[in-house]
Formats: sequence, C-alpha cells, structure tokens
Amino acid sequence: MAREESPAAPDWRTTGERIDTLIAASGSGGAIARERSEELVRLVADFYGAGLERLLDLVHEQGRLDDDVLAALADDELVAGVLLVHGLHPYGVETRVERALESVRPYLGSHGGDVELLAVTDEGTVRLRLLGSCDGCPSSSVTLKLAVQGAVEAAAPEITSIEVETAADEDTGAAGPLVPVDSLFARLHTESGTAGDGASWEAVPQLSGLEPGTVARVGVGTMRVVACRVGTDLFAFEDRCARCERPFEGATLARRLGGRSGDAVLRCAGCRAHYDVRRAGVCLDGDSVHLAPLPLLSDGATVSVSVPVAVAR
Repeated sequence: MAREESPAAPDWRTTGERIDTLIAASGSGGAIARERSEELVRLVADFYGAGLERLLDLVHEQGRLDDDVLAALADDELVAGVLLVHGLHPYGVETRVERALESVRPYLGSHGGDVELLAVTDEGTVRLRLLGSCDGCPSSSVTLKLAVQGAVEAAAPEITSIEVETAADEDTGAAGPLVPVDSLFARLHTESGTAGDGASWEAVPQLSGLEPGTVARVGVGTMRVVACRVGTDLFAFEDRCARCERPFEGATLARRLGGRSGDAVLRCAGCRAHYDVRRAGVCLDGDSVHLAPLPLLSDGATVSVSVPVAVAR
C-alpha cells in the first residue's frame, strides 16, 4: 500500500520551482545579478552536499550504516531525491532502474507483458525490452513504454536516454526509440511533466491512501477516473462502463467467482457488467468490450496517472 505522505512533503515538491522563480526575478537586475544568484544556489548546494557526505561517513564509521538503514534512505522519496542531487544515493543506477521496473511490473502484467533490463551503458543509456503481448488489450505498446519510461526517469534522473525494444522492433530490425531524459532540477520544477506521446503524468494524491478492495472515482484534469486497489496493486481506468457507457458510480470490487486469490472484478452498478481488473478491464460477460486502462505509477508516496494532454488541464 502506498505510504502516507508526511505533512512536509507538499512543500519540498515546489522548492525547485520557487528557486527558479527567484533566480528569474533576480535577473531583472541584469546579467551580473542573475549570475550571482545562480552562484549562490550552487555554493549552498555544494555546502549541504559536503555536509551530507560527511554525515554518511560518520554513520558508516560507527557501524550503523547497514543494509536496513540504506534501504530506508533509498525508500524515502525526499531523502533519496536529496542524495541523488549530490551523487550520494546508496544504490547504483542499475539497481535503481531494476527497482523502478519492479514497481511497474504489476501494471505490465495486467496487459500480459513484462519488461527486461538489457543494459545501462557508460554513456547513460538504459536499454530495455518489452516482453509478452497485449492481444485483445486496448492499450498499445506505446502506452506501456510510457509507464516504463516514467518509472525509470523518476528513479534515475541522471540517465541520458532510454531505448525500448519491442517484439515488433525485433521482427523489423528497427532500433528502439531513444527518449531524452529531463535533468533532475527540471523535473523538480515540473509539477505535471508531459510524458510524451500526447500524454501527461498528473499527480492524484487521493489515491495514495486507497484501501485494498475499495474503489474511488476522482477527477484528473477534465477526465474522470475510476481506480481500485487489489492487495498492494493499484489500477486506473477511464470512468466509463464499456457496456452502458455510464460512470462507475456505486461500483464495487469483488473476487471473481471460482477465481484464484488476488483476482478482482469491477462491477458496474448500472448495467451489472463485470470487468477483470488485472486483465486490463476485459468484460467477463461475453461482450467483446474493454475498459480504457490508464498508466499509473506510485513511488511510495505519490500516485500519478497518465492522461491525454488535451484533458490534463
């Protein structure tokens, strides 16, 4: 289950944007004033970075920097972000990418797919391969790439590009697309970053504390979204029943009759249609219809949903 955000979390998320605004404002005093402001920010960052490095050295010298402490540091979004800025993150880029891929595997699995890390090059390129198929699924490989890329960029902002191969790429011999990665500071001042392919990642704080077995309907920009949590996994769809085309008001989540533990069925309160949540919202009533699944990412503190740019605002 996603961890509750600390009261201070919303403040630091806007810090980068505020710093950028202040530097821009200082630029009204001329080029020299702006250069001095930028130098001040660099000096302060270097000062605190040196202090953090010394702090970690002291903890290590005392024998307290064990695997459990390192894992706690890496799992805290604020602490991990600060350590990344100063090159002090306890995990290397390959480990962070692997952990990011683990976080999106439940989503990929709901589409009958998976992802494999092929390599992280010395030049900072991450090479991935999408596995499996999405037969009968309304989401294309482009949508799956979007989910994978968003998770990798958040975990390893220092990488320079992401190369994603699919089965189609292998069949045609075409190279996977290279996706430029924004710098960490650019990401800090972007509350809702455009994710490419006409989509935008939008934070949805209401979903962080969604309890297992429950359903929530929320607004994301101008789009209505229905989300449900199955165990620790979270799923999101456009809030529209594929059969009756009405919103999922009063919808419930239940275990599939005769299904295995962990199976989940979303039931429309209007027409009583049943949809398999883990299989990308396929209808279980004999109709050849699907819900419209939306890429969803959680970093442990924040949940973000990818929606078309046209409805993001």
